[in-house]
Amino acid sequence: MNGPAERLAADTEQPANRAQPVGAGVVTALVGFTSSFAVVLAGITAVGATPAQAASGLAALCVTQAVGMLLLSRWFRMPITLAWSTPGAALLASTGAVAGGWPAAVGAFVLAGALIVLTGLWGRLGALVAAIPVPIAQAMLAGVLVPLCLAPVEAVRSSPAVVLPVIAVWLVLTRFAPRWAVLAAFGTAAVGAAIAIGVRHTPLDAGAMVPALELTWPHWSWQAMIGLAVPLYIVTMASQNIPGTAVLGSFGYRAPWRAAMTVTGIGTVLGAPAGGHAINLAAISAALAAGPAAHPDPQRRWIAAFSTGACYLVLAPASAALVTLVAAAPAGVLETVAGLALLATLAGSLTGALADEQHRTAGVVTFLIAASGVGFLGVGAAFWALLAGLLVRAVLLRRPVDPA
Repeated sequence: MNGPAERLAADTEQPANRAQPVGAGVVTALVGFTSSFAVVLAGITAVGATPAQAASGLAALCVTQAVGMLLLSRWFRMPITLAWSTPGAALLASTGAVAGGWPAAVGAFVLAGALIVLTGLWGRLGALVAAIPVPIAQAMLAGVLVPLCLAPVEAVRSSPAVVLPVIAVWLVLTRFAPRWAVLAAFGTAAVGAAIAIGVRHTPLDAGAMVPALELTWPHWSWQAMIGLAVPLYIVTMASQNIPGTAVLGSFGYRAPWRAAMTVTGIGTVLGAPAGGHAINLAAISAALAAGPAAHPDPQRRWIAAFSTGACYLVLAPASAALVTLVAAAPAGVLETVAGLALLATLAGSLTGALADEQHRTAGVVTFLIAASGVGFLGVGAAFWALLAGLLVRAVLLRRPVDPA
């Protein structure tokens, strides 16, 4: 966006003028991390990861997206922020264990990353994904989110003393300061869990709090490839990468599509053996770094994205301690934070799935099959939901044959 002279002037900018975008970057990282890390842990654990592998996966996601942000924002001088695939993590949580266990899930992560790279290099694949009707994709995502969004209701029964204050704080902040609602809910959950751990004298494994990467060699299972890798790729593209480019475009930036897909795809492949499921362009949180609040000058907002990446590098080593504390917390606390964090996404997905009357029946079928969690032939419900929705849509939209 800038010529050599402008770049030189920008690099000699006074530190005081950088405080605003740096602060916006820190806020972006904290909001992105605390609002959805619970979903990531729930998803990785559901497909077979041990607590150590889940901690490793969370750290790997932090590092890979951090490096991606540092590279992309600096090279293109744009506020290109990355995130882990929160819809993808929700998909993992709804899919559960796959044939071949955790190694097969890791293999699915690698394939999803390879498909993202291929999307950047081969335009037809991206066009094919974009051709999936929005109502069908949104209905599949909504069905995947339902079990997680029901978790707070179930958690009230198991741990009411901790969960009810979390819900109350979330509700109040949603009314008066929506951006901070999930962050405040997480803080309340952390305080409540700490009190419960102290009262119950629950022992904590200090050794497990030391950050470490747990590497797993990928295993190739056709059930995991079809039932996990393909839906993970589609959800990540349709719910993160495509909207992410739209968010950047709304602030006047043209996202470098090929470079972004290559960086996030390679980052996903490299992070997969350590437990990372997928990274992508940020969608909702992208506005925090790309909007005027980050800096009045659009050409200086890349500093916010760069600062977000640096902040994630700082957060990565805390993953092991976080997982250890979550494991010792009362039942349902993690699930409550995850469910509350996804309610807005669920509402948006349901709206998108049912808004078009022409596709409403196909959307409902897709939603119900995905929400059921029932798989066939070892393949998860999300894949069958997508297939059934496309089939129903094709049948209902098929033009009747003119007898004349």
